[in-house]
Amino acid sequence: MTEIGQAANLGALIDRIGRFARGMQYVDGLSPTQWEVLRFLARANRYSCNPSALSDFIGSTKGTVSQTLIALEGKGYVRRARADRDRRAVRLELTDEGRLRLRSDPLARLDLAAMALAPELREALASGLGSLLRDLEKRQCSGRFGVCVECGMFRGYDAGDDLGGPHRCGLTGEPIDAGEARRLCTNYQA
Repeated sequence: MTEIGQAANLGALIDRIGRFARGMQYVDGLSPTQWEVLRFLARANRYSCNPSALSDFIGSTKGTVSQTLIALEGKGYVRRARADRDRRAVRLELTDEGRLRLRSDPLARLDLAAMALAPELREALASGLGSLLRDLEKRQCSGRFGVCVECGMFRGYDAGDDLGGPHRCGLTGEPIDAGEARRLCTNYQA
């Protein structure tokens, strides 16, 4: 098979897996977008738990995100609060009910299927899909999200630091604890 044929086949495989993944998420009265919002809020740091960053991450309009948040608030899974530093800004939070709902995340079945792969194949697949995603983000001029500790602006206080914290964000100058250092950030820079 030619390289073009392999790439087209890969695109079809990813599309098919994506369709399975989306179909699995119409469960427990939630839509795939609602599940994605819950997952994002569980993984995002304080700079990213806002409607604008959420909209960028899921690739949706602010109107769609607003309607999704209204639905999730109505179900008791998400709450909006005023940001600490800027009282005009909104901070999004998962409620205890939202965290509990995430324990039955339907995408866990996809993770289980991936765990059945040989470890070296699983690592290669994760690496390859990560590279593919980064390339697509660049081509689409999409906002990049990444984990603080992998960010070019992440600053440890000590070169020998073992991520026990505290650390600092090179953009904001604010301290980052060990837990937040492993969360998604909208300010990520490679």
